[in-house]
Amino acid sequence: MLEKRKGLDIVIEIGGIKTIEEAMSLFKSKMDAEHLSKIQKLKNKEILIKIANAIAMCEPDSAYVNTGSEQDKQFIRDLAIKKGEESKLPMKGHTIHFDLKQEQGRIIDRTYYIANEGELVSSLANKMLRADALKEVKKFMSGIMHGKMIIIGFYMRGPVGAPASNPALEITSSAYVAHSAEILYRNAYADFEKEVKKLGHYFTNIHSEGLNRPEDLPNARVFMDRSYQTTYSFNCTYAGNTLLLKKGNHRFAVDKAVYENMGNEAAEHMFITGIQGPGRRVTWCAGAAPSGCGKTTTAMAGNYFVGDDLAQLWIAKDGSIRSINPECGIFGIVEDVNREGDPLLMAVLRNPGTEVIWSNVLIDENGVPHWVGNGEMPPAKGTNFQGKWEKGMKDQNGKEIPLSHPNSRCTLASKSLGNYSDKAEDPAGVGIRIFTYSGRDSDTMPPVWATKNPDQGVIIGACIVSAATATEVGATGVKRQPWANAPFIPGALGDYMTAQFKFFGNKKIAKDKKPVMSGLNYFLTEEARGGSSKKLLGEKKDVKAWLGWLERYAHDDVKAIQTPIGSLPKYNDLKDLFKSIINKEYPVELYTKQFSLYIDNIVSRIDLQVEAYGKEDNIPDKLFEVLKKQKQGLLALKDKFGSVVTPAQLQE
Repeated sequence: MLEKRKGLDIVIEIGGIKTIEEAMSLFKSKMDAEHLSKIQKLKNKEILIKIANAIAMCEPDSAYVNTGSEQDKQFIRDLAIKKGEESKLPMKGHTIHFDLKQEQGRIIDRTYYIANEGELVSSLANKMLRADALKEVKKFMSGIMHGKMIIIGFYMRGPVGAPASNPALEITSSAYVAHSAEILYRNAYADFEKEVKKLGHYFTNIHSEGLNRPEDLPNARVFMDRSYQTTYSFNCTYAGNTLLLKKGNHRFAVDKAVYENMGNEAAEHMFITGIQGPGRRVTWCAGAAPSGCGKTTTAMAGNYFVGDDLAQLWIAKDGSIRSINPECGIFGIVEDVNREGDPLLMAVLRNPGTEVIWSNVLIDENGVPHWVGNGEMPPAKGTNFQGKWEKGMKDQNGKEIPLSHPNSRCTLASKSLGNYSDKAEDPAGVGIRIFTYSGRDSDTMPPVWATKNPDQGVIIGACIVSAATATEVGATGVKRQPWANAPFIPGALGDYMTAQFKFFGNKKIAKDKKPVMSGLNYFLTEEARGGSSKKLLGEKKDVKAWLGWLERYAHDDVKAIQTPIGSLPKYNDLKDLFKSIINKEYPVELYTKQFSLYIDNIVSRIDLQVEAYGKEDNIPDKLFEVLKKQKQGLLALKDKFGSVVTPAQLQE
């Protein structure tokens, strides 16, 4: 069980400031009159002492209080350019940020939960005992901001007034991190203390890029102190390691849902999008996928965009599952973003009028960003994540250096998007009727299938397997990705799974508002279905048809084929949806390839999960019971039809 406020609060131990008088004295020595007046407007002593200790630990030359005013935002933009963390591009409002070439993703090998003695941490994560973490933070963060300015921001992870929003401090020496926070989160300086009082908590994030040198990267660390809901990050610049408002605080939100409000709240690695059905009906969908596995593309495939990465969920008084996006912008991977598959995002990226921070793409000689898979004529040379680049360049191992890094990103405000919904800022959230779970699965599951009950839906999430992506430094191969949330589940997987069963099985959910839970997979390859090519068996835009079918299924507008793994679409329904939604023919031969059950592959997947979860403590028996029943049903089909079972055979 997680115990709050157990052991030493590391930043207070290092900073040494215990009283409000000491805090105010320090503020006077580090702030000019303007910023001192801003900090003096705050009255919460605990917040003020926390901020003061971050300053005392890092020892910056000066401190800047960012209230989110246009003046403050422009100061931060200018500072990012002045420090060289960003460079201006010709298109107005566009800048480029390059991380160190050795830090192009999350440094999972140097990321730790700070744990107390006897405290369980996820078996898929690293932990460090509090006493050892204190030594590390003290060694590397003490005085790390000499010669620098510290920037203090006050944010809401979610709309002001929403019951599942989380207030959070972002304290950093990086203007790039502060600039990113201003685009991705809601600066709530004016409402911060009111929201903290109402919600009863806040998160704290303390970061310094240090000297930003390759030789410092072995000493880069990301620490998450669950007891005090505080993150520490140093000697790193990639946003996934530094903007801890994002995945660092998502971990604290998961803890809050699991250990403080089990069964009534959830914090998920999910997009949120609205799908328009017949009669202009709008059905809201949330979907989980590991980083780099198409969440942004799927979110943009909907008609009404709310979010592409994270979701806070709760059960409202009317019996609906409500959801908000903690963010108000996207930090999206751009590889393979092109006009055919992502027209709305491309319109924003290639036309003036939107503030965009690019990271780790190639900038050509005319200052235009380029990336792999954009469908445009690539330049012969430019500057990218590893320095000067020319076509055909090879690294020290003789491997060709790509135009852009696979984890290249764009950061922009959600309201810029053509399908943006103003529901994104509604404190009441949106009512979710569809949940999807997916990953980079090239050879096993069909493109879409729905479960008979919530327990089976939880198990689809628990059993995601996906090819590793470039979002994690050094990650390779195919691995389990439970709920696509595994890297961000701080506690034991058994606790998290129990919370999932309780949330989706909660009796407070109204019968007419129960969600459809489903699997989604548009990474099937031709090779896996009898062909010779590794190309996708279909196109990215086909996801609009899969979502369209789920929307109709949620309202009982279509019937389905029943199988041991769940319900599959019927051909004629998909044929009509392909034509009406994306104006595309959908041959029955393609349907048969995509929706045939490859029994041996699915059974192997089940065996993999049973073996892996069998090694974990306190996994609910329900998981093993459901998987056993699915396996028995699949083997019975194999006995009757063979190892590949077609939709036609399933309907016999």
